[in-house]
Amino acid sequence: MRLCEALDIQRGDVVSFSGGGGKTSALVRLGYELREMGWRVLATTTTRIARKELDLFPHAAKWQWNLLQGARELEPLLDDYGLVFVYQEIRGEKVSGIPIERVSRLVDEMNADVLLVEADGSRRLPLKAPRTYEPVWPTDTTVAVPVAGLDALGQPLDSNVVYNPDPIIERYGFHEGDPIQPAWVAQIVRDETLGLKDVPATARVVPLLNKIDRPGLSMSRARKIAQMILKEPRVHSVVLGSMHNEQNPVAEVQRRIGAIVLAGGLSARMGSSKMLLPWGDRTVIEAVAQKLVAFHLADVVVVTGYKAGEISAQLKRYPVRTVFNTMYSKGEMLSSLRVGLRALDDNISAALVVMGDQPQISVRIVHRVLTTAAQGPESIVAPYYMGRRGHPILIPQRYWKALLRLRHGAPRDVINQHPITAVNVDTDSILRDIDTPEQYAFEKKLAGLE
Repeated sequence: MRLCEALDIQRGDVVSFSGGGGKTSALVRLGYELREMGWRVLATTTTRIARKELDLFPHAAKWQWNLLQGARELEPLLDDYGLVFVYQEIRGEKVSGIPIERVSRLVDEMNADVLLVEADGSRRLPLKAPRTYEPVWPTDTTVAVPVAGLDALGQPLDSNVVYNPDPIIERYGFHEGDPIQPAWVAQIVRDETLGLKDVPATARVVPLLNKIDRPGLSMSRARKIAQMILKEPRVHSVVLGSMHNEQNPVAEVQRRIGAIVLAGGLSARMGSSKMLLPWGDRTVIEAVAQKLVAFHLADVVVVTGYKAGEISAQLKRYPVRTVFNTMYSKGEMLSSLRVGLRALDDNISAALVVMGDQPQISVRIVHRVLTTAAQGPESIVAPYYMGRRGHPILIPQRYWKALLRLRHGAPRDVINQHPITAVNVDTDSILRDIDTPEQYAFEKKLAGLE
């Protein structure tokens, strides 16, 4: 995946990078991606960069204080080069960027599509704690990207690995020289006095964990670090990648995923509540909840209706929430889905829609749906068996409004209007449920419960 897709960059964005572990590489990579798309890209720094880093850009130009003169000189350069770094002055081996009060005007003044900003320095170390005067974020930053290099893992917590380590040691009581742990990286990145220090309130925060291809680092460990960072509500998503990978700089984007379990139907054809039927040593709804809990999702909402009190009682020992659908008696899936969507917090990026009467839900398939979603730009993700779509379906937040506006029909009326990433599976379990006593008996036999 390209970095511009992972960060969901839009025209007019001011994208600011801070931290250590490859922020310059990330900024340059993003600039070239956008340039290849035909965008006009300006880059600068609000502090200083090394003079040799100017060679990373197609062109660098000195900023003219006279706005009219600056526009006349820089606009043609954007036409010619696509990506231009703008600086104030060069002194020795250091390049000073544009004063903070000027930075945010560059996009409009130069008729650029996007502005990329390096907001602090780290002496090329993988981790950092900001000093009192940094980061220097432009006030209208739209995308803030705190960067950390995972090559810091296992290395000593000292000034050879971490830029300005003292605030980290003082805040958390870590011992200087001890090996840096995964949880420490997560704490540093998500801390409002460290990785998120002074981030503008309106910016979308997307940390980048760089160098995931370092020897000995498993993808599962990188994911766990990202999930710990996502415990901070301000964080929108976490990018996992290696900026020096020419083909695929981004491996995954970990987002805050919630699950909606539809468990509010009348069970008319069954004759009794499907959710409360025995399934081994638990009930059907417990079997579904237990499998979802194993994924440590940001939220699991079970939408109830018929027998709501009894279903809620069965779920008390699981870390899930129940919400009641007052319209359950009409038997429409859409009404339950809408109740579930409204129950999720605004910071949830996507909802995994799960049928409450599918206790045979495959953990392997859920994992594939979530991994597929993480490995590509945001889209609806659904499993397919021999061309037929089943559940669970992952629906990004950008499509929720259309579902909430829908008054009649079924969720598929909205889903079918948008791009769907298919996960082809080798089992029809995604299609089967337990609507009737015969289906219930068949599923129990398949599960070895008879």
